[in-house]
Amino acid sequence: MVPGWLTDLAAEAVRNPVPEVLRPPGDGAGRPAAVLLLFGEGPSGPDILLIQRSSNGRRHAGQPAFPGGGVDPGDDGPVGAALREAQEETGLDPSGVKTIGTMPELYVWRSHNRVTPVLAWWHTPSAVHAASPDEVESVERIPIAELVDPANRLRLRYPRGRATPEEEVSRRYAGEPEGAPAFRARGLLVWGFTAGILDQVLAMSGFERPWDRSRVEDLPPDVLRLASRG
Repeated sequence: MVPGWLTDLAAEAVRNPVPEVLRPPGDGAGRPAAVLLLFGEGPSGPDILLIQRSSNGRRHAGQPAFPGGGVDPGDDGPVGAALREAQEETGLDPSGVKTIGTMPELYVWRSHNRVTPVLAWWHTPSAVHAASPDEVESVERIPIAELVDPANRLRLRYPRGRATPEEEVSRRYAGEPEGAPAFRARGLLVWGFTAGILDQVLAMSGFERPWDRSRVEDLPPDVLRLASRG
């Protein structure tokens, strides 16, 4: 039931070294968190579930992201937290999801989170929506074909002196000298930490297509304004 490319991705992700800038502190500091990278088979082929965070939020306002959040004491570790958060944010039915594995823990120092990406397959898709309007504005299944379309790929840079940790993490994770990986898909501008993970996952899974890495644009002012909040 699980496509071979996804099981191969899970095996490759475990071996993929974590860049120094994303390695969690050795003293165990940081709040455990998890995000769900939920792949499924849609009308346009393989896709992945993303949410757009509320523009009224204090952190990551208006930003596309993977469903996820902090690991609570009652969760079954990162996997349980990722599924619980996805259910709370999108109305997802967890019984239709098979978890395949986890990627190495990544440290996001702005939020002081130690984030474990959880890879999963949506074998029985359920209806999804913005189930937590205070936190989520919209929910989208983004076709992989749309993400890897060279016309939808670019790099984003902040105004000089305004780079945030998310931009730096994303840029360094992708090994880019200037600008961080970004995607345009379904009317969303996917950037920052989420785009950095997507960039690596698409490359490891074999879906990535050659694209113009010299295409660098400034982060739009409205996005910058929301990102600067908090």
